Amino acid sequence: MDDRLRGSRVVLLAGGVGGARMAAGFDAVLRSGALTIVANVGDDERFYGLQVCPDLDTLLYTLAGAVDPQQGWGVAADTTRVLDTLSMLGAPTWMKLGDADFGLHIYRSWRLAQGARLTDVMREAAQRMGLTACLLPATDTPTPTEIEIDGAVLRFQQWFVAERAKPAVRGLHYAGAQEGCATPEVMEAIEHADLIVIAPSNPLLSIEPMLALPGVRQALRAAQAPCIAVSPLINGKAIKGPLDRMLADMGLTEGNEGIAERYSGLIDGLVVDASDAGDVPALRAGGLAVLAARTLIHEREHAAFLARQLLAWSQTLRGAPMRCEARRIGAAS
Repeated sequence: MDDRLRGSRVVLLAGGVGGARMAAGFDAVLRSGALTIVANVGDDERFYGLQVCPDLDTLLYTLAGAVDPQQGWGVAADTTRVLDTLSMLGAPTWMKLGDADFGLHIYRSWRLAQGARLTDVMREAAQRMGLTACLLPATDTPTPTEIEIDGAVLRFQQWFVAERAKPAVRGLHYAGAQEGCATPEVMEAIEHADLIVIAPSNPLLSIEPMLALPGVRQALRAAQAPCIAVSPLINGKAIKGPLDRMLADMGLTEGNEGIAERYSGLIDGLVVDASDAGDVPALRAGGLAVLAARTLIHEREHAAFLARQLLAWSQTLRGAPMRCEARRIGAAS
Protein backbone atom coordinates (compact mmCIF):
# COMPACT_ATOMS: atom_id res chain seq x y z
CA MET A 1 0.00 0.00 0.00
CA ASP A 2 1.12 3.56 -0.73
CA ASP A 3 3.25 4.71 2.23
CA ARG A 4 1.42 8.03 2.22
CA LEU A 5 -1.89 6.27 2.82
CA ARG A 6 -0.39 4.32 5.73
CA GLY A 7 0.21 7.64 7.46
CA SER A 8 -3.34 8.91 6.93
CA ARG A 9 -5.01 10.14 10.11
CA VAL A 10 -8.16 8.03 10.24
CA VAL A 11 -11.02 8.63 12.67
CA LEU A 12 -13.34 5.63 13.06
CA LEU A 13 -16.74 5.99 14.75
CA ALA A 14 -17.46 2.54 16.13
CA GLY A 15 -19.42 0.33 18.47
CA GLY A 16 -20.02 -3.38 18.84
CA VAL A 17 -18.22 -6.35 17.32
CA GLY A 18 -18.45 -5.03 13.75
CA GLY A 19 -16.87 -1.76 14.78
CA ALA A 20 -14.08 -3.55 16.65
CA ARG A 21 -13.24 -5.71 13.64
CA MET A 22 -13.12 -2.66 11.38
CA ALA A 23 -10.83 -0.99 13.91
CA ALA A 24 -8.53 -4.03 13.83
CA GLY A 25 -8.34 -3.75 10.05
CA PHE A 26 -7.22 -0.12 10.11
CA ASP A 27 -4.88 -0.83 13.01
CA ALA A 28 -3.18 -3.49 10.88
CA VAL A 29 -2.48 -1.23 7.90
CA LEU A 30 -1.90 2.25 9.36
CA ARG A 31 1.23 3.57 10.99
CA SER A 32 1.41 3.62 14.76
CA GLY A 33 -0.64 6.51 16.13
CA ALA A 34 -2.52 7.24 12.89
CA LEU A 35 -5.81 5.65 13.99
CA THR A 36 -8.27 7.24 16.40
CA ILE A 37 -11.39 5.28 17.38
CA VAL A 38 -14.35 7.19 18.80
CA ALA A 39 -16.46 4.72 20.74
CA ASN A 40 -20.12 4.63 21.72
CA VAL A 41 -20.82 4.85 25.45
CA GLY A 42 -24.60 4.59 25.23
CA ASP A 43 -24.35 0.89 26.21
CA ASP A 44 -22.49 1.67 29.44
CA GLU A 45 -24.06 0.43 32.65
CA ARG A 46 -23.26 -0.09 36.31
CA PHE A 47 -23.20 -3.63 37.68
CA TYR A 48 -22.43 -4.38 41.35
CA GLY A 49 -21.33 -0.75 41.71
CA LEU A 50 -18.82 -1.05 38.86
CA GLN A 51 -18.76 0.98 35.64
CA VAL A 52 -18.98 -1.37 32.65
CA CYS A 53 -18.31 -0.01 29.13
CA PRO A 54 -19.07 -2.83 26.66
CA ASP A 55 -18.19 -1.07 23.38
CA LEU A 56 -15.01 0.52 24.69
CA ASP A 57 -13.92 -2.78 26.19
CA THR A 58 -14.64 -4.82 23.05
CA LEU A 59 -12.50 -2.37 21.09
CA LEU A 60 -9.79 -2.48 23.75
CA TYR A 61 -9.66 -6.28 23.92
CA THR A 62 -9.79 -6.65 20.14
CA LEU A 63 -6.92 -4.23 19.47
CA ALA A 64 -4.89 -5.77 22.32
CA GLY A 65 -5.31 -9.24 20.80
CA ALA A 66 -7.08 -10.43 23.94
CA VAL A 67 -10.68 -10.72 22.73
CA ASP A 68 -12.60 -14.01 22.83
CA PRO A 69 -12.55 -15.03 19.15
CA GLN A 70 -15.79 -17.03 19.30
CA GLN A 71 -17.90 -14.39 21.03
CA GLY A 72 -16.19 -11.37 19.50
CA TRP A 73 -16.32 -9.72 22.95
CA GLY A 74 -14.94 -10.43 26.41
CA VAL A 75 -11.50 -11.84 27.19
CA ALA A 76 -10.30 -15.05 25.57
CA ALA A 77 -10.28 -18.10 27.89
CA ASP A 78 -11.78 -16.05 30.71
CA THR A 79 -13.41 -17.75 33.69
CA THR A 80 -16.52 -16.80 35.67
CA ARG A 81 -15.68 -17.63 39.29
CA VAL A 82 -16.64 -14.15 40.49
CA LEU A 83 -19.98 -14.36 38.70
CA ASP A 84 -20.54 -17.86 40.10
CA THR A 85 -20.02 -16.55 43.63
CA LEU A 86 -22.38 -13.65 43.01
CA SER A 87 -25.00 -16.10 41.74
CA MET A 88 -24.58 -18.30 44.81
CA LEU A 89 -25.13 -15.23 46.99
CA GLY A 90 -28.36 -14.42 45.17
CA ALA A 91 -27.22 -11.50 43.02
CA PRO A 92 -28.69 -11.14 39.51
CA THR A 93 -26.15 -12.47 37.00
CA TRP A 94 -27.82 -12.00 33.61
CA MET A 95 -24.91 -9.88 32.37
CA LYS A 96 -21.98 -12.18 31.61
CA LEU A 97 -18.80 -10.67 33.05
CA GLY A 98 -15.61 -12.71 33.17
CA ASP A 99 -12.99 -12.62 35.91
CA ALA A 100 -10.36 -10.77 33.86
CA ASP A 101 -13.13 -8.47 32.69
CA PHE A 102 -13.97 -7.68 36.32
CA GLY A 103 -10.39 -6.52 36.82
CA LEU A 104 -10.81 -3.81 34.18
CA HIS A 105 -14.18 -2.74 35.58
CA ILE A 106 -12.72 -2.47 39.08
CA TYR A 107 -9.78 -0.41 37.83
CA ARG A 108 -12.01 1.93 35.81
CA SER A 109 -14.45 2.44 38.70
CA TRP A 110 -11.59 3.08 41.13
CA ARG A 111 -10.02 5.70 38.85
CA LEU A 112 -13.36 7.41 38.13
CA ALA A 113 -14.00 7.59 41.88
CA GLN A 114 -10.65 9.38 42.18
CA GLY A 115 -11.94 12.04 39.80
CA ALA A 116 -10.33 10.87 36.56
CA ARG A 117 -12.17 11.36 33.27
CA LEU A 118 -13.28 8.24 31.39
CA THR A 119 -11.07 9.47 28.51
CA ASP A 120 -8.01 9.40 30.77
CA VAL A 121 -8.86 6.03 32.27
CA MET A 122 -9.21 4.43 28.84
CA ARG A 123 -5.97 6.06 27.67
CA GLU A 124 -4.18 4.47 30.64
CA ALA A 125 -5.72 1.06 29.95
CA ALA A 126 -4.93 1.26 26.23
CA GLN A 127 -1.28 2.16 26.84
CA ARG A 128 -0.80 -0.60 29.40
CA MET A 129 -2.42 -3.18 27.09
CA GLY A 130 -0.12 -2.22 24.22
CA LEU A 131 -2.45 -0.32 21.88
CA THR A 132 -0.86 2.05 19.37
CA ALA A 133 -4.23 3.44 18.26
CA CYS A 134 -5.98 6.18 20.24
CA LEU A 135 -9.20 4.87 21.81
CA LEU A 136 -11.60 7.64 22.86
CA PRO A 137 -15.03 7.51 24.48
CA ALA A 138 -17.34 9.83 22.55
CA THR A 139 -18.08 11.68 25.79
CA ASP A 140 -17.10 11.58 29.45
CA THR A 141 -20.72 12.25 30.39
CA PRO A 142 -23.07 9.30 31.08
CA THR A 143 -25.54 9.20 28.16
CA PRO A 144 -27.41 5.89 28.42
CA THR A 145 -29.42 4.64 25.47
CA GLU A 146 -32.99 3.90 26.51
CA ILE A 147 -35.36 1.59 24.65
CA GLU A 148 -39.02 2.46 24.60
CA ILE A 149 -41.23 -0.64 24.50
CA ASP A 150 -44.96 -1.11 25.04
CA GLY A 151 -45.70 0.25 28.50
CA ALA A 152 -42.12 0.80 29.67
CA VAL A 153 -38.71 2.29 29.00
CA LEU A 154 -35.68 0.03 29.52
CA ARG A 155 -32.01 0.85 29.62
CA PHE A 156 -30.14 -0.77 26.77
CA GLN A 157 -28.55 -3.67 28.64
CA GLN A 158 -31.87 -4.56 30.28
CA TRP A 159 -33.53 -4.77 26.87
CA PHE A 160 -30.67 -6.33 24.91
CA VAL A 161 -29.27 -8.81 27.43
CA ALA A 162 -31.82 -9.39 30.19
CA GLU A 163 -34.80 -9.38 27.79
CA ARG A 164 -32.76 -10.82 24.87
CA ALA A 165 -33.95 -7.94 22.66
CA LYS A 166 -37.39 -9.56 22.40
CA PRO A 167 -39.74 -6.64 23.22
CA ALA A 168 -40.69 -4.62 20.13
CA VAL A 169 -38.96 -1.24 19.98
CA ARG A 170 -41.30 1.77 19.84
CA GLY A 171 -38.69 4.48 20.27
CA LEU A 172 -35.12 5.29 21.25
CA HIS A 173 -33.86 7.91 23.69
CA TYR A 174 -30.23 8.97 24.02
CA ALA A 175 -30.67 10.15 27.59
CA GLY A 176 -28.53 13.10 28.63
CA ALA A 177 -26.93 13.50 25.20
CA GLN A 178 -28.21 17.03 24.65
CA GLU A 179 -26.93 18.06 28.08
CA GLY A 180 -23.57 16.38 27.47
CA CYS A 181 -20.83 17.07 24.97
CA ALA A 182 -18.23 15.28 22.92
CA THR A 183 -14.78 15.51 24.47
CA PRO A 184 -12.24 18.04 23.18
CA GLU A 185 -10.10 15.09 22.04
CA VAL A 186 -12.93 13.79 19.85
CA MET A 187 -13.65 17.16 18.27
CA GLU A 188 -9.95 17.77 17.60
CA ALA A 189 -9.53 14.34 16.00
CA ILE A 190 -12.45 14.95 13.63
CA GLU A 191 -11.14 18.39 12.71
CA HIS A 192 -7.66 17.12 11.82
CA ALA A 193 -8.60 13.79 10.21
CA ASP A 194 -7.57 12.80 6.70
CA LEU A 195 -10.42 10.29 6.54
CA ILE A 196 -13.51 9.73 8.70
CA VAL A 197 -15.14 6.30 8.63
CA ILE A 198 -18.41 5.20 10.21
CA ALA A 199 -17.91 1.52 11.03
CA PRO A 200 -20.35 -1.26 10.06
CA SER A 201 -22.04 -0.89 13.44
CA ASN A 202 -25.74 -0.67 14.23
CA PRO A 203 -26.64 2.93 13.29
CA LEU A 204 -29.45 3.20 15.85
CA LEU A 205 -27.61 1.71 18.82
CA SER A 206 -23.92 2.38 18.20
CA ILE A 207 -23.55 5.44 15.97
CA GLU A 208 -26.54 7.70 16.56
CA PRO A 209 -25.89 7.95 20.33
CA MET A 210 -22.64 9.69 19.33
CA LEU A 211 -24.30 11.82 16.65
CA ALA A 212 -26.82 12.99 19.28
CA LEU A 213 -24.08 14.79 21.19
CA PRO A 214 -24.15 18.54 20.52
CA GLY A 215 -21.64 19.58 17.89
CA VAL A 216 -20.78 16.15 16.49
CA ARG A 217 -22.96 16.33 13.40
CA GLN A 218 -21.77 19.86 12.75
CA ALA A 219 -18.14 18.77 13.13
CA LEU A 220 -18.62 15.96 10.62
CA ARG A 221 -20.27 18.31 8.14
CA ALA A 222 -17.50 20.88 8.56
CA ALA A 223 -14.64 18.37 8.34
CA GLN A 224 -12.31 18.71 5.37
CA ALA A 225 -11.74 14.96 5.27
CA PRO A 226 -13.98 12.65 3.25
CA CYS A 227 -16.51 10.85 5.43
CA ILE A 228 -17.62 7.37 4.41
CA ALA A 229 -19.88 4.83 6.07
CA VAL A 230 -19.66 1.05 5.82
CA SER A 231 -23.07 -0.58 5.77
CA PRO A 232 -23.61 -3.28 8.43
CA LEU A 233 -25.84 -5.22 6.02
CA ILE A 234 -24.95 -8.35 4.07
CA ASN A 235 -27.38 -9.40 1.34
CA GLY A 236 -29.69 -6.66 2.61
CA LYS A 237 -29.83 -7.95 6.19
CA ALA A 238 -27.85 -7.58 9.40
CA ILE A 239 -25.88 -10.76 9.96
CA LYS A 240 -26.01 -10.28 13.73
CA GLY A 241 -27.98 -8.19 16.17
CA PRO A 242 -31.44 -6.61 16.20
CA LEU A 243 -31.06 -3.91 13.52
CA ASP A 244 -33.48 -5.40 10.97
CA ARG A 245 -36.26 -5.89 13.50
CA MET A 246 -35.71 -2.46 15.05
CA LEU A 247 -36.09 -0.73 11.68
CA ALA A 248 -39.30 -2.68 11.05
CA ASP A 249 -40.65 -2.10 14.59
CA MET A 250 -40.10 1.65 14.32
CA GLY A 251 -41.41 1.97 10.77
CA LEU A 252 -38.03 3.14 9.44
CA THR A 253 -36.69 2.56 5.95
CA GLU A 254 -35.01 -0.83 5.72
CA GLY A 255 -32.05 -2.11 3.68
CA ASN A 256 -29.16 -0.02 2.40
CA GLU A 257 -31.61 2.73 1.52
CA GLY A 258 -32.31 3.01 5.23
CA ILE A 259 -28.61 3.09 6.09
CA ALA A 260 -28.09 5.93 3.60
CA GLU A 261 -31.00 7.83 5.14
CA ARG A 262 -29.59 7.49 8.67
CA TYR A 263 -26.38 9.23 7.57
CA SER A 264 -27.89 11.71 5.15
CA GLY A 265 -25.98 14.97 5.04
CA LEU A 266 -22.97 13.50 6.89
CA ILE A 267 -21.26 11.17 4.44
CA ASP A 268 -19.62 11.51 1.03
CA GLY A 269 -19.78 7.80 0.27
CA LEU A 270 -21.34 4.52 1.33
CA VAL A 271 -19.69 1.09 1.15
CA VAL A 272 -22.06 -1.84 0.66
CA ASP A 273 -21.31 -5.54 0.55
CA ALA A 274 -20.72 -7.09 -2.85
CA SER A 275 -23.87 -9.18 -2.30
CA ASP A 276 -25.82 -5.89 -2.38
CA ALA A 277 -24.29 -4.60 -5.61
CA GLY A 278 -27.82 -4.42 -7.02
CA ASP A 279 -28.49 -1.51 -4.64
CA VAL A 280 -25.68 0.60 -6.07
CA PRO A 281 -27.48 2.33 -9.01
CA ALA A 282 -30.38 3.52 -6.84
CA LEU A 283 -28.06 4.70 -4.08
CA ARG A 284 -25.98 6.65 -6.58
CA ALA A 285 -29.14 8.15 -8.03
CA GLY A 286 -29.88 9.32 -4.49
CA GLY A 287 -26.73 11.44 -4.52
CA LEU A 288 -24.10 9.18 -2.94
CA ALA A 289 -20.80 7.80 -4.13
CA VAL A 290 -21.04 4.05 -3.55
CA LEU A 291 -18.47 1.24 -3.44
CA ALA A 292 -19.41 -2.45 -3.50
CA ALA A 293 -16.80 -4.54 -1.65
CA ARG A 294 -16.50 -7.57 0.57
CA THR A 295 -17.53 -6.22 3.97
CA LEU A 296 -17.95 -9.50 5.88
CA ILE A 297 -14.84 -9.31 8.06
CA HIS A 298 -14.65 -12.30 10.38
CA GLU A 299 -10.85 -12.49 10.03
CA ARG A 300 -8.30 -9.75 10.71
CA GLU A 301 -6.85 -10.26 7.21
CA HIS A 302 -10.25 -9.54 5.64
CA ALA A 303 -10.61 -6.42 7.80
CA ALA A 304 -7.15 -5.21 6.74
CA PHE A 305 -7.98 -5.78 3.06
CA LEU A 306 -11.19 -3.77 3.43
CA ALA A 307 -9.32 -0.99 5.25
CA ARG A 308 -6.88 -0.73 2.33
CA GLN A 309 -9.80 -0.52 -0.09
CA LEU A 310 -11.42 2.27 1.91
CA LEU A 311 -8.20 4.24 2.09
CA ALA A 312 -7.68 3.97 -1.66
CA TRP A 313 -11.32 4.77 -2.48
CA SER A 314 -11.30 7.80 -0.20
CA GLN A 315 -8.74 9.40 -2.51
CA THR A 316 -11.35 9.52 -5.27
CA LEU A 317 -13.64 11.51 -2.94
CA ARG A 318 -10.99 13.94 -1.75
CA GLY A 319 -11.34 17.55 -2.86
CA ALA A 320 -15.05 17.39 -3.61
CA PRO A 321 -16.86 16.59 -0.35
CA MET A 322 -20.60 16.44 -0.97
CA ARG A 323 -22.22 16.12 2.45
CA CYS A 324 -25.47 16.66 0.57
CA GLU A 325 -28.84 15.62 1.88
CA ALA A 326 -29.39 12.36 0.06
CA ARG A 327 -32.48 12.41 -2.07
CA ARG A 328 -35.05 9.70 -1.66
CA ILE A 329 -33.67 6.57 -3.30
CA GLY A 330 -35.21 6.13 -6.71
CA ALA A 331 -35.90 9.84 -7.24
CA ALA A 332 -34.83 11.41 -10.50
CA SER A 333 -31.20 12.41 -10.53
